[in-house]
This record gives sequence, structure tokens and C-alpha cells, in this order.
Amino acid sequence: MSLDLMAPIMFVSLIFFLLIGYPVAFALSAVGLLFSWIGIHFDLLRPELLQALPNQVYDIMRNDTLLAIPFFTFMGLILERSGLAEDMLDTIGQLFGTMRGGIAYAVIFVGALLAATTGVVAASVISMGLISLPIMLRYGYDTRIATGVIAASGTLAQIIPPSLVLIVLADQLGTSVGDMYTGAMLPGLLLCVFYAVFIFVVSMVKPQWVPALPPEARTLRGAALGKRVVLVMIPPLLLIFLVLGTIFLGIATPTEGGAMGAVGAIILAMMNRRLDMSLLKQAMDSTVKLSTFVVFILIGARVFRIAFLGVDGDKWVEHLLTSLPGGATGFLITVNIMVFFLAFFLDFFEIAFILVPLLAPVAQSLDINLVWFGVILAVNMQTSFMHPPFGFALFYLRSVAPKEVRSTQIYWGAVPYVVMQLIMVGALIAFPGLVTGSLHAEVKTNADDAASIMQQMETTPSSDLPQGIEIPASEASAGESDSQQSDALLKELTGQ
Repeated sequence: MSLDLMAPIMFVSLIFFLLIGYPVAFALSAVGLLFSWIGIHFDLLRPELLQALPNQVYDIMRNDTLLAIPFFTFMGLILERSGLAEDMLDTIGQLFGTMRGGIAYAVIFVGALLAATTGVVAASVISMGLISLPIMLRYGYDTRIATGVIAASGTLAQIIPPSLVLIVLADQLGTSVGDMYTGAMLPGLLLCVFYAVFIFVVSMVKPQWVPALPPEARTLRGAALGKRVVLVMIPPLLLIFLVLGTIFLGIATPTEGGAMGAVGAIILAMMNRRLDMSLLKQAMDSTVKLSTFVVFILIGARVFRIAFLGVDGDKWVEHLLTSLPGGATGFLITVNIMVFFLAFFLDFFEIAFILVPLLAPVAQSLDINLVWFGVILAVNMQTSFMHPPFGFALFYLRSVAPKEVRSTQIYWGAVPYVVMQLIMVGALIAFPGLVTGSLHAEVKTNADDAASIMQQMETTPSSDLPQGIEIPASEASAGESDSQQSDALLKELTGQ
């Protein structure tokens, strides 16, 4: 077998295993080990190649950035069960109830707040589906409008910080999580505006689809409503500042912000008198399951990556994508079309861990800002939660929707919001300043930092090296620069 054919055959084999439903982590590991054995058997790869695997796994274990995932997951699960979403939806629904489409506006507003506090799509969609959908249907909302706005608002947790997607993308692209959060904030808020404008247009064209609440349903008025709004809004706004404000101000790293958010969620649950051992056990069980899921996929991705680098897969991908017409713009358009269709079948974790590490070097070689690139991918992958008929947000909503709501109605309700998300992808490609304009300085990736450090080490005598190095407070972990050194080791083992 020729070395030139190994990379495309390996990639196609992985897609085949994923499409037949083989577990992602094991598909990655199996394909990586299989092609490592084939390469060694035909003297295309050196047997020492797999000796890099323990170091690659250790890189994952010591990656501080990934600690933010269990923190934010735990925070979101605690808030979901503490009544925060229920209180906000009820109060904001009363506030906007006099307007046509008022409950829909409330869902969008609360979806953005939940996204900024939980960062978990499932928690947002299920909470709003359980609370808002029966009310919207009871007062005459069109089923497609009601289900679509709930599913779309729930997926805002994909793009509005502290999104788990942004953490994973930052880790895979080797960029700062804080920069990724800053760059994604404006696009996330613009999506909220898109959704609200759509509801406004519907209220003008088809007012019977989004009626105002009848007077008997508006139980709070005047000072009582104002007091309720203040009491309900202050706790989540304080939590948002605790988590995001400290990150944006540079007081805390995303990992530290996630830890503070988890503590804040426990305090909010205690204030609502809903904190008990059952709630804690459920939240911890779900957090451990998701964290384990992520780590196993990462380990599988590293096994696949070793073999793929060994067969020059990175060069094959780079040559394939850099030869596209249109330069950087052609690359971005092609990649986003590919990610859009892959999202029909693959979860965002799978796309992030399999595809993004292959795309990042190509993007960097084309001088594409990696934070901009990551935010574009995040908005694109947001559609993976809304794709009929495989979108996870649609499945979550289907699981809590009344029986009279048909699945086809949920699917058709999602279509306008998928179109809006794709329009946002196009806008981000056409206007990079929507992302990069909010960054304080030119983004320097951790890969650049690692290369600079290694160059200094090569030119500095060992006797002149300082005995201690002060590491600045940053969410960039040592594991990321170690990953660069691991790649160098892989290149040495494969004779490149």
C-alpha cells in the first residue's frame, strides 16, 4: 500500500465507522490503531510511533482549560433544577404579555440569559419546553412558531459564553478561551436580534399566530410586577457578572470563572430552597458522564491523530484545502459547507475533535484569525442542534412536548432559524470585524507561543536558562504547548 493513499483511505474509513453508528471514541481509536498496524506492517511507519501515545494521553489529563467543562456543566444542571428558568419565564412573560408575540420575546430574552448562565443547550431547551410551550399553545400560538422559537433560543447556549462549544474549540484551535468568549458575544447577541425581528414580522403579517396574553392571564401588574422583575433578574445578572464579567475584565480565567459559577449556582439553589442531596447527586452524575464522554473522545482523537500524522494526513488535508480557488474566502466557504452537512450526522463534539485539528493548521497557513475562524464554526455548528430531522434540540423538545404536537411541526418550526443562523455565518465571513473588532489586540495563539519558546530554547545555552519561570495567569495550559512538543516528537518518529 502506498503512503500517499493511506491518509484518504483512513479518513474515509473513519467516516464509514461513524455513519454505521459505531461509538465515536472507539471508532477513532480503532481506525488509528488499525492503520498504525498496517503502516508498520508494510514498513511505511516506524514501530516507535505508538510510543508517543502515553505522552498524548498525559497532555489531556493535565490540560487545565478542559476543567471548565465540568464546572460549567455542573452549574447549568444545578440552575436547571433550581427554578431559575421557571421564575424568569413566568416573570418576563408577564412583563411582555400585553404585546403580540410577548411570550415569544420572553423566550428569546430568557434563552439568552440562560445561555449566559448555564451554557448547556439541553438544560435551556428542556426548561423552556416544559414551562413555555404549554402556555403558548394554551393561548393560541401557532405550534410551529412556538416550537421553533423555543428550540432556537435554547441553542443560544452554543454561541453565547460560557458555551462549552467555545471552550472545546479554543482548546482544539490553540487559542485563548477568553478571546473566544469576547469574539462570540456580539454574534450571539445579533442572533437574538434576528430571532426577535422574525417574531415581530410574524406579529405584523400573521398576528393570530402570536396573540397577546388575555387580561385574565396577566396576574401581576404595576408595582407588584416591578418588584418581581427586580427580585427575579438580580440573581442571574449577578451570576453572569461573576462568571463572564470576571473573565472579560481579566480577573479570572474561564476555568476559575466556571468554578465560581458552580458555587454561585449552589448558592442560588439554596436561596430558592431547592438544594437537596437528590439534586446534587443528579447534577454530579450527569457532569461525570459528560466529562468522561469528552475525555474518551479526546483520547480516541489523539490515537487517530498519531496515525494520521504518521501517514502525512496533515499534508494531504493542507494540500487539498489550500488548492481551493478563492484563497482564504474559498477555504472558509468550503469548510462551512462541509461542516453544515456533517452536522446532519455528527455531534459538535465529534466535529470539534475530529475535523477542527485538521483545519486549524490550514487556516493558520492562510493567515486566518483563529478566533474569527472558531466563532464562525461555532455558529455553523449551532445549526447541528436545529437540523431536521437529526437536531438534538429538536429531540430534547420532542421529549417534553405535548402529544398533540407533531414532530413535523417541530421540524418546520426550526427551518427559519436554521436559515437565520446560516445568514449569520455568511455575515461573519463577510464582516470579520463582528468578531475581531471586540478583541483588544491581535490574537496570538498558543501554538505561536510554543514555537517562540522552543526557538529561544534552541538558541540559549542551558547554563543561561533561568531557574524559575513566572507563568502569567491565563487559561492557556501547559498541556497545549506540550501538545506542540508531542507533534514534533511524532514528526521525528515518522522521519519527517
